[in-house]
Amino acid sequence: MKHLLDYTAEVQQALEQGLPVVALESTIISHGMPYPENVQMAKEVEQVIRDNGAVPATIALMDGRIKIGLTDEDLELLATSKNVRKTSRRDLAYVLSSKEIGATTVATTMICAELAGIAVFVTGGIGGVHRGAETTMDISADLEELSQTNVAVICAGAKSILDIGLTLEYLETKGVPVVGYGTDAFPAFYSATSPFASNFRLDTPQEVADMLRVKWEMGLQGGAVIANPIPEESSLEESEITAIIEDALRQAEEQGVKGKDVTPFLLGKVKELTDGKSLEANIALVMNNARVGAAIAKAYAAN
Repeated sequence: MKHLLDYTAEVQQALEQGLPVVALESTIISHGMPYPENVQMAKEVEQVIRDNGAVPATIALMDGRIKIGLTDEDLELLATSKNVRKTSRRDLAYVLSSKEIGATTVATTMICAELAGIAVFVTGGIGGVHRGAETTMDISADLEELSQTNVAVICAGAKSILDIGLTLEYLETKGVPVVGYGTDAFPAFYSATSPFASNFRLDTPQEVADMLRVKWEMGLQGGAVIANPIPEESSLEESEITAIIEDALRQAEEQGVKGKDVTPFLLGKVKELTDGKSLEANIALVMNNARVGAAIAKAYAAN
């Protein structure tokens, strides 16, 4: 499948020279924010990674190719095109064969990053087990990907709208280590804490890099969740966000919102009920993850 990969010159040179490279997803550009804010944020995240000593590789699918790193023209096309397909593992072959434009989710970014030889990936938050999954079976493909694809995912935990307890149980069953970066708690995206603990606490990029190296040298397949809490000044109160989500869930039930429509409904309500503070928090945590991800990639490349 490597013959399907197209690299920007910056990324290709970095990989050839063994320099630290950080993968970035593209769904946040196509589906996460309006234009032109989406382009601005994508460029800012890439610059944060460069400023912290690594090379960014934003990944997307275009013209039947997997783009490892996007040019300015690619980024504009992705950010402004209608009908960009949100691409998970199940969709990947179809999007490439049909030559649609595809934005990569956590799962697909992991697949493409591993193909490209990139071990560290920065995102906002991972998907997980949805509330009510015991009847709906609504479980993100991100979790299955973490069990089988050798990429470390730097994130601010799992989105608070999910069932975090069941998400952690699923990851435990699949043997995926969940590391609290500088924290004992498992962060819940908008808030730095949750009622749940991470499996381990590691406090430095070198400690994370050492764990990843040992894991993969032992042949233990699968990724790792490096849960990096949102900066304290941007964090929403755990009790506040919990109350807002419960209110949004109640409204969803009253309005008959079901299935795949629940998540966008909840995220929209969270934004509305926090007076937009959730969007500011989202941007702050992604930038923070980029800084930490670059530091971990540097330590891993130096080993």
